[in-house]
Amino acid sequence: MSVRFAMILAGGKEDRLSVISAERAKSAVPFGGFYRLVDFSLSNCVNSGIFDVGILTQYQPRSLIEHIGVGRPWDLDRKRGGVELLQPYLSRSVGGWYRGTGDALFQNWNIIERKEVEDLLVLSGDHAYLMDYAPLVDYHRRSGADITLVVTRVDPAEAHRFGVVETDSQGTVTAFEEKPAHPSSDIAFMGIYVFRTAYLRDKLLANARQEKHDLVEHVVREDLRNIRIHSYFFNDSWWDAGTLKAYWEANMHLLEPVPRFNLYDPNWVVYTNRPNKPPALLGRHSKVHASIVGEGALVRGEVLHSVIFPGVVVEEGSRVTHSIVFNDAVVKSGALVDTCILDKNVEVAENARIGVGEDYTHNSTRPELLDWGVNLVGKGSRIPPGTVIHRNCLVGIGIRGERFSGISKLQSGSTFL
Repeated sequence: MSVRFAMILAGGKEDRLSVISAERAKSAVPFGGFYRLVDFSLSNCVNSGIFDVGILTQYQPRSLIEHIGVGRPWDLDRKRGGVELLQPYLSRSVGGWYRGTGDALFQNWNIIERKEVEDLLVLSGDHAYLMDYAPLVDYHRRSGADITLVVTRVDPAEAHRFGVVETDSQGTVTAFEEKPAHPSSDIAFMGIYVFRTAYLRDKLLANARQEKHDLVEHVVREDLRNIRIHSYFFNDSWWDAGTLKAYWEANMHLLEPVPRFNLYDPNWVVYTNRPNKPPALLGRHSKVHASIVGEGALVRGEVLHSVIFPGVVVEEGSRVTHSIVFNDAVVKSGALVDTCILDKNVEVAENARIGVGEDYTHNSTRPELLDWGVNLVGKGSRIPPGTVIHRNCLVGIGIRGERFSGISKLQSGSTFL
């Protein structure tokens, strides 16, 4: 029996992406030159035969709502089923901001109950991966589990970023640590659950009375010894862009000669709300190597090992290397952009240089994020002509050229807000 309904948790705030997620939900963050992160869970649903999806939104939802619309790109604009965007609301029994992932489900339990599903698939909307959910749900039902958690093995050095589980030889989850400083395992929870619906209903109702609102802490970990919790191993590529470096590395991985993460499989299409743009144009003197170039991009300069989103302009005499450039940004003639993430509508003016030198001083305000050489420029900012920006610098959102008056250089580790 296939699953018929899924809930996607897409309302979380993610401070570890800094200005990239300051004005958009993490699930709406652009990815791979063409997509938003939420496209992957949505596309996995429809490719798995799930055409009834609820999306729980809260933090900075406008970009996400505009992107999903009525769900047409995913064939989810349906009279029966389809996609439903579920924002916080007020009623006689529930209401107010979602206080956690469990509370988000509880406040929309009337919708879940209306679907009359035996098992509920709950997904995170901010991970990039390609997965058929049907075998997962079949496994969950055969195992007789109350909860099944999808897990994968990660680099032990990165395990502290995730919920880490331990399992026995039968796949039963025996321990769960949330982002431990010293992980006991390299098995990471992927933020994908299957719940026995009757169990989850009773648990969320009890938790609501006790002001407990988190799925991991107050459902999984709290009931670990009392119910049957199984693991389901996912052995393909999975990217949790939970930090700036992880996000940058995930995009750069797509540029490998044979990426493990295949966006070009005709049998498992990742759908998205495509921009209304003409084809990309490479100029007569352009040079493009090992890069993704989105629709409507105009490249007359050099683009090397970079991800270029739709509508970007790279003028003749300019150079973009090892960078991610969001929609409609402009790199003017003579400019250099190296190891940067430029948000949408950024302009790098003539002869400006971003990403210069070998000084890797950590950023003054976000040393935990900007410590490996990348520069980050927020949406709509303008870097004036001739400005030199070294490494690990952060330029805020909407910084106009006149703000740089008298400033021609940002030393490594600088923050300019």
